[in-house]
Amino acid sequence: MKIIIFSLLALIYTTSLAQDKYLELVRSDLKTQKVALITEAMDFTDDQAGIFWPIYREYDFELTKLGDRKINLIKDYAANFENMTDEKAKELIETAFNIDSDLLELKKQYFKEFSKALSPTTAARYMQVENQIQLLLNLKIASELPLIGDTLEEQDTEEEQGTGIKMQN
Repeated sequence: MKIIIFSLLALIYTTSLAQDKYLELVRSDLKTQKVALITEAMDFTDDQAGIFWPIYREYDFELTKLGDRKINLIKDYAANFENMTDEKAKELIETAFNIDSDLLELKKQYFKEFSKALSPTTAARYMQVENQIQLLLNLKIASELPLIGDTLEEQDTEEEQGTGIKMQN
């Protein structure tokens, strides 16, 4: 019996590690693509780049922490999807609101820092680029998550139809 329990724990731990490694690879690839998009969209002078990128790295570090919270929220949602209670749904949406609120505060803080270091116009342009990138990522995530109350079979049908959202008649 101990061997079976140990084997199951090892399998869960290994699966979790494999998922974490995959997640880190995806995150690394996304960060590389994001830097390339920002570089192209911002077209910095060498002086501007020297000022921007150190501040950006601090900002990205904080964004990563928020991203970790969002990933944990999605994992929690997935773990509770089949048996979602009103209480759990409320907890999940409140967590999502808190993450969104913290993201807005982070953007405001770093907009001020980018504005002071570069200019408000440059900072605003960067925030537009950042928002567009975040929008694309959020759309991708949203298209993969089933809506509360849907069955996984309904979600599969909606994905096949290319909607991702079940429209009510």
